[in-house]
Amino acid sequence: MVLDLVLIGLAVTLFPLPVMAFVLVVASPRGVRKGLVFIAAWLACLVAVIGAVVLLTGGKPPAPRSPPSTAAQVVTLVLGIGLVGYAWYRRRRVRRGAAAEPAAERAPRRAASPDGVSVRSAAALPVLLQPWGMVGAAAATVVQADLSDAGNVVALVVFCLLATSSLLAMELSVVFSPERAHRTLAGLRGWLTRHKEPAIFGLCVLLGLWLISRSLYQLA
Repeated sequence: MVLDLVLIGLAVTLFPLPVMAFVLVVASPRGVRKGLVFIAAWLACLVAVIGAVVLLTGGKPPAPRSPPSTAAQVVTLVLGIGLVGYAWYRRRRVRRGAAAEPAAERAPRRAASPDGVSVRSAAALPVLLQPWGMVGAAAATVVQADLSDAGNVVALVVFCLLATSSLLAMELSVVFSPERAHRTLAGLRGWLTRHKEPAIFGLCVLLGLWLISRSLYQLA
């Protein structure tokens, strides 16, 4: 479980779309405060999903080969296949000329006003841009968590922090070195704009294949 959560957390924090939106948020007036709102909403999504799973399981993992355990592995398998399928869908869309940008990816630009992103938009963007397929895979993994084991509790906390680490690093850089941070983040956003499709493809395929292989092994 711990290895799965670490890999999923890394994929979530490196996913380009939220990073690009966060750069737009912190670049707006009062960007530090809006960045905190963005991070709070982002963490709230993660905690809500994990909390819902823990409530359903009562903090105790189901017995191996039991219907709940098998169902969690099937969900993981489906999500892994979905991530790989999503990666290939985006690749084909780009090769066809990227006909229409998905609505969620247009959201940061629509949210920007002449004065920058509003506080309300900063709270809404994390919900729209959260990589929900990856978060769903984390939820299916958390079914195995035993809250009577302190190590499992630490693993859940580490997952939330790891999945938020890129946003926290950018926020801290803006707080302690705003001018340098804004230049660096502007360059990062430009680089991601040019390379986001290969990054999304690679993250989704690698994580998807890992989830597929792990779930098939557990089901076999």
